[in-house]
Amino acid sequence: MEFNNRDQAKEYIKSQIENYLKQKGIDTRKPFKCLNPTHADKNPSMSYDSKRNKAHCFSCGADYDTLDLIGLDYNLSDSKDIFNKAYEIYHITIKGEPNNSEFIDFIEPIKKEDKTMQDTHISIHTEKYTDTYTQDYTAFYDEAHSHIGNTDYPAKRGLSQEVIDRFNIGYIAEWKHPKTPTAPISPRLIIPTGRHSYIARETTPGVKDYKKVGEVEIFNGQALETAQRPIFITEGEIDALSIIEAGGEAAGLGSTQNTHKLLDLLRDHKPIQPLIIALDNDEAGEVAAGKLTEGLKSLNIAFYKRNPYGDHKDANEALIADRQALTAEIQEAEQEAGDLRREERREYLKNSTANYIAAFINDIDSSVNTPCIPTGFNNLDEALDGGLYEGLYTIGAISSLGKTTFITQAADQIAKAGNDVLIFSMEMARAELMAKSISRETFQLTLPKGETWKAKTARGITAGKRYQEYKQEEKETIYKAIREYAAYAKNIFIIEGAGEVGAKQIRETVEKHISITGKRPVVIIDYLQILSPYNERYTDKQNTDKAVLELKRISRDHKLPVIAISSFNRMSYNGGAKMEAFKESGAIEYSSDILIALQAKGADKDINITEEKKKNPRDIELVILKNRNGAAGITLHYSYNTLFNHFSEIVPY
Repeated sequence: MEFNNRDQAKEYIKSQIENYLKQKGIDTRKPFKCLNPTHADKNPSMSYDSKRNKAHCFSCGADYDTLDLIGLDYNLSDSKDIFNKAYEIYHITIKGEPNNSEFIDFIEPIKKEDKTMQDTHISIHTEKYTDTYTQDYTAFYDEAHSHIGNTDYPAKRGLSQEVIDRFNIGYIAEWKHPKTPTAPISPRLIIPTGRHSYIARETTPGVKDYKKVGEVEIFNGQALETAQRPIFITEGEIDALSIIEAGGEAAGLGSTQNTHKLLDLLRDHKPIQPLIIALDNDEAGEVAAGKLTEGLKSLNIAFYKRNPYGDHKDANEALIADRQALTAEIQEAEQEAGDLRREERREYLKNSTANYIAAFINDIDSSVNTPCIPTGFNNLDEALDGGLYEGLYTIGAISSLGKTTFITQAADQIAKAGNDVLIFSMEMARAELMAKSISRETFQLTLPKGETWKAKTARGITAGKRYQEYKQEEKETIYKAIREYAAYAKNIFIIEGAGEVGAKQIRETVEKHISITGKRPVVIIDYLQILSPYNERYTDKQNTDKAVLELKRISRDHKLPVIAISSFNRMSYNGGAKMEAFKESGAIEYSSDILIALQAKGADKDINITEEKKKNPRDIELVILKNRNGAAGITLHYSYNTLFNHFSEIVPY
C-alpha cells in the first residue's frame, strides 16, 4: 500500500486499531483486560474508543493508538523503529522512498586511518540488523572511548573526565547506523547503555539528533541495585550524567516512551534506595511522570517527585547554567527523600503489633459496654455467638423468597431492644416497609389467641376503602399494631434510594447519624446490586466489588454491623445455596465476615421452586455458608407466613 507522505501513512495506521485489537483475539464490543504491562488488571477495564480510535483504560488511564500497541507488542520504544514495524505489518511504502520494511544487511566500514578502529567497527557493524540485538559491543566501546579526546563535546555539556571514564563514553568521528548504510556519516558521542546497546549522539554544533543501536536499555540501570543514595530518574542519558556530575546518582530512561522499560526492570529488581522522579520540565515529561507514578505505586516502590532544575528544561541545562545551584538542589532533594524515607519507616514500624497491645486491652474494656446486638431470632443468635458484631454480613436468596422480609423483621426486633437501625432501601418505599412491619405486628398480636383472622396484610392496612368493611375489633387490632410499631419506630431510620444512594452517601449518613444521636446503628443495605455505581465507566462487577469493600470499611471504621442483602445469579435458582450463587461473588465471598443464604426447604433436592413459592406458610432454611469467627455449615429452619411478612423459628425434624 503506497502513500504520498508519512502523515497519510500515520493516519492510516491509527485507523486500523480495531482490526489490530481483533487480530490479538480481543472482542472490541466489550471491556477487555488492560494492555498496559504495568497494570495488573484483574478485571476488564480497557475499552475500544471508536470515536478517538484508541484503546483506553478507565482504571490506570492508559491511552493507546495502533502505534503505541505495536511498540508494546514488539518491545520497541524508538518512534522510527515503531513506524518501520508498522510499515512492515501493513506493507506500506512512501512514494519516492525505499521500501521501509526491508532491513539492511550490510554497512560500510568507517573511513578512518586507524586500521584497528576500522577493523573493530567492521566486525561489529557488518552483521544483519536482525542480529544486532545480540551483538556484544564491549570492544567497540573501548575503542570509541580511546578517541574521546578528539572531541570537546562532553566538556561543553559540563561533563568531567571522571564521569566520562566511569561510563566508558566514547567518540566516533565518522559514524553510520548499521540500519542505514547509505546515510551520511556524522560525528557521534557513543554512550553505552548495555553490552548490546548504545546511544550515538550527534556532536555537530546546532544539530540535535541521537540514534539508538540495539535493544533499548535503561542507562545506568545497575544503580537500582547498587546505589548508596536516592536515585534520580531522568529522561535522557546526558541528563542522568549531569545529575551524577553534580554529585547525585541517576538512571536515564532514554525517552519518555520508555517508562514501561524501567517498570519492567523494577518488577524483577527492586531498588535498594528510594527513587526521585525528575523528568524534563515540559508536557511530555509531566505525562511520563504520571505514568511512572502509577506504575511505581502498583509495584509498591518508594518514590518521590521533585524538580531540581528550576526554570531550566532538564538536568543538563541546569548543570551548564549553574552547577553549584544544581548540586544544592540535588543535596536538598536527597535530604528530603531521606527524611521522608525515615518517616515512612517510622510509620511502618508503628504497625508492629506490640504498639497495639494497649488499644487491644482498651477495646476489650470498652466492649463490656457495647455487647453484641441480638437479632431477636434465638437460634440464629446462638449460631452467631450471641448476635451481630462489628463486621459485614451478607444475606442472599433467589428473587421473592423473603430475604428483605427476614432482615426487616430482624431490624424491628433489634429496634424493640432499643438499638438504632439505619435502613437504606433502594427498591421498596418507606411506606411499604412500614406497612409490612405493622402487618407483622397484627399477626403477632392475634397469633397467641388463635385470632389471626383479625391480622391484616400490608395491602389490607394501606387500602383505606377496605376499612369500611372491617369489624371494629379488626380496626382495633390495626390501631394497636400501629401503636406497638410506633413505640420502637423511633429507633428505625429508613433512607429511600431508588438507585441514587452509593457507598459514599452511606458512609456520610452513618457518620451523621452517629454525630447527631451518639449511637452506632445496625446498617442494612437493601440491596447490594442496585447501589448507585461507584464509577459509571466501571463494569457491574467492578462497581459491586468496590461497594462491598467500602461497606466493609464502614463497618470497620465505625465498629458496627453492616448487613447487605444480595441477589443470587439465575444459574443458582435450582439447587441448594452455595457461595458461587452470590452475584459478582468474588468480593462478596472474600470480604464478608458472615455469609448467609435463604433457600426453600429441600432446595438441594429436586423440587419445583415455583410451586414452593405458592405455599403459605413456606418452609425456609437459613444456611450459614461462611462465618469468619465461628462455625459455618449450620442450617436453621423457619416458617415464613408470606401474607403477614412473618418468620417463625421452628425446631428441625
